[in-house]
Amino acid sequence: MKILMVDDDPEIVQLLEIYIRNEGYEAVKAYNGKEALTKLRTDPGIDLVILDIMMPELDGMAVIKAVRKDSDVPILVLSAKTADMDKIHGLVTGADDYVTKPFNPLEVMARVKSLLRRSEHQVTKQEPDEINLGPLVIKPDSHEVTTLQGQPIQLTALEFGILALLARHPNRVFSAEDIFERVWQQESVVSAKTVMVHVSHLRDKIEAATNGEQVIETVWGVGYKAVDH
Repeated sequence: MKILMVDDDPEIVQLLEIYIRNEGYEAVKAYNGKEALTKLRTDPGIDLVILDIMMPELDGMAVIKAVRKDSDVPILVLSAKTADMDKIHGLVTGADDYVTKPFNPLEVMARVKSLLRRSEHQVTKQEPDEINLGPLVIKPDSHEVTTLQGQPIQLTALEFGILALLARHPNRVFSAEDIFERVWQQESVVSAKTVMVHVSHLRDKIEAATNGEQVIETVWGVGYKAVDH
């Protein structure tokens, strides 16, 4: 997943980038409001925005208003403005959450994960009856997977959850921790090996049914992604 950080303080951007990358997300940087809007226009793959309010060129509130004209990308505000009315104004304008400076990076990442999960839930509620991924047909409502020729592939509930998550976002890399939290629906308290084992079994079943076709790739040191050939 890709997160845009917008702040005119390079040290804050650098700090957030460390935590974002440690969670397996891709970090995109901007240092003023105009640059942020340019990044959003040119990169439709941005999944969340962390936004300062007081910035040169264009302040955060103006950015929120511009974004909300045609996008519902989650926006987390980071601001030195601590008054309740400032928070209310930010949320009413279109922000999804508001954290005051100075902030704890761990709290910021917890809020980020919560917003991404909420956004994911809203997307999946509107998903089609079938998802086509290379040689596979995935039916989320009935938890069925077949080949294009109609051959069923028997998966466990967790294997199906992993496949459906990756298939909904082809070519997007998910870390093992992110997969665990989304599919197991609990905080990641296990090693990445648990996810690795389930992915390995899932791959074996898919390849056995499709004459060796690979639809899940490992991005070493980062996580896994579905590839729609």
